[in-house]
Amino acid sequence: MIANYHTHTWRCMHADGTEREYVERAIEGGLKILGFSDHTPMPYPDGYVSRVKMGMDQLEGYVDTILALRKEYAREIDIRLGLEVEYYPAYFEKLVCFTSQFPIEYYILGQHCLGNEINDVDVFRTTENPRTLQRYCDQTIEALKTGCFTYFAHPDVLHFVGDKAVYEEKMRKLCREVKELGIPMEINFLGIRNHRHYPNEQFWKIAGEVGNTVIFGSDAHQPEMVWNPAAHEKAMEIVRKNHLHLIDTVDFVKPVLD
Repeated sequence: MIANYHTHTWRCMHADGTEREYVERAIEGGLKILGFSDHTPMPYPDGYVSRVKMGMDQLEGYVDTILALRKEYAREIDIRLGLEVEYYPAYFEKLVCFTSQFPIEYYILGQHCLGNEINDVDVFRTTENPRTLQRYCDQTIEALKTGCFTYFAHPDVLHFVGDKAVYEEKMRKLCREVKELGIPMEINFLGIRNHRHYPNEQFWKIAGEVGNTVIFGSDAHQPEMVWNPAAHEKAMEIVRKNHLHLIDTVDFVKPVLD
C-alpha cells in the first residue's frame, strides 16, 4: 500500500491525534501519498450543529494546516488535500461553491445518512426495508453522477439485513452504474479493524463479478490507523477471493459543478 486518501482530523469531533502524528505514522509505514479527507462542513440552516463534521468556520484552518505540513514534509511524503463528503441534494451546490474558494483537490463520497443528517435515515442502523436500500443506491448514484467525486468510500456501509435476493438485485445495479462511471470503490480498513458490518462479503462478491475497480482506504481516525498491516492483509483476502481489480493510486476529479 503506497497511498491512503482517507484520513481524518480532530475537527470532526470523533477523531484523535494531531495532523503531524498522522503524517509521521504514514512515513513510518512506507506510504508515499497521504491524503487528508476530513468530514466536510455543511451549509446547514441556522441553529443546526453537526456532531460529526467540522464547522464551516473551521475549513480555512484545516486547509492551512494540511498545506503547511505538505510543505514541511515535501521530501518525505506527498500530502494531498481532500474532503469526505456526504451528498445531500439540498445543500450540495452551496457546499461545492463554498469549498471552491479553497485549494481542495478531491472529494470522496462517504454517505452516512439518507436525505440529510438532520432528520432522516442513518445508514449504520439495521434495516430490512427494501425502500431504504433503494434510496441508498439512488442517492449515491446521483452523487457520483455530479462528476465531483474521485472515489466511493465504504459503498457497502448500509446495514441491510433483509432479503439477500433484494440486496443482490439492488447492489448489482449500483455496482454496474459505478463501473460505467469509471469510479473506484473503497475497501474500508476501519470496518475491518473495528469488526463492523462492512466490508460486506455479499457486496464484494457482486463487485468482483461486475468487474469494479477498488482501492484501499484506512479511514483513519487515530494516527495508528493510517498504516494498518493486519487490516491490509484482510483487505487483500477480499481482493483475491473476489478477483477484484485493485489500484494503488487515483487520479483526482476536481470537485466543481458545470
